[in-house]
Amino acid sequence: MKVVILAGGYGSRLGHVTELIPKPMVEVGGRPIIWHIMKIYAAHGFNEFVIALGYKGNVIKDYFYKLKNFSSDFTVNTATGEIQYHSDNADEWKVTLVDTGLETLKGGRIKRLEKYLDDVNFLTYGDGVSNVDLQALLEYHKNHQKTVTITGVRPPSLFGEVIQKDGQVLSFEEKPQIGQGLINGGFMVFNKSMLDKLSTDVNCDFEFGPLEDLANEGEVMVHIHDGFWECADTVRDVNHLNKLWDKNEAEWKIW
Repeated sequence: MKVVILAGGYGSRLGHVTELIPKPMVEVGGRPIIWHIMKIYAAHGFNEFVIALGYKGNVIKDYFYKLKNFSSDFTVNTATGEIQYHSDNADEWKVTLVDTGLETLKGGRIKRLEKYLDDVNFLTYGDGVSNVDLQALLEYHKNHQKTVTITGVRPPSLFGEVIQKDGQVLSFEEKPQIGQGLINGGFMVFNKSMLDKLSTDVNCDFEFGPLEDLANEGEVMVHIHDGFWECADTVRDVNHLNKLWDKNEAEWKIW
């Protein structure tokens, strides 16, 4: 199965952080968040990726082209260019990097990947991490035989919560999960037939339009995930994910 990662957006809510790098390259624990996402999939046995590039896509291309060097100790002969690797910690992934246009919306990006896809594929965004059970998600998708399955999550609160009893503060909980309401947390599965609803036009969106149409036809199911899920949407989010990583509380680290 292929894992499609949408990595072409501007990431404007990260402000100056994305002036030099695209959003999926924002680091958590010294690694780009896209690497974390791929490690999640690889931990479940899915290691073939198709990445839809757009804004500063060359930065992502360069990272994967040099990933073996980033992951290993080596000696380089500067006269010949020969490299001798002393350790090899590289992940065994097959990564297809596709320029899907600078201004293309998500639906257009997905459609432009058509020739690289299988009959059933994973799909996610380039900024969200989770401990979702991907094998269970895939099994659920196969069993209901609809076109698309999304992972429904309860997002963390933007603010901390005061835990109190009879007026006495017992603790402060940072970014607790919201109890009510689900959002699409990515980590989707789709049949290739979904692409019939899409076009390569730059203005072809995904959530608004095609996915809504499929839902109206009864072709979208939700797999509810009550475990950990967060996305690196703002600088505050990135800082929080780094804090979790540094404290060995990164629940998405299942590898």
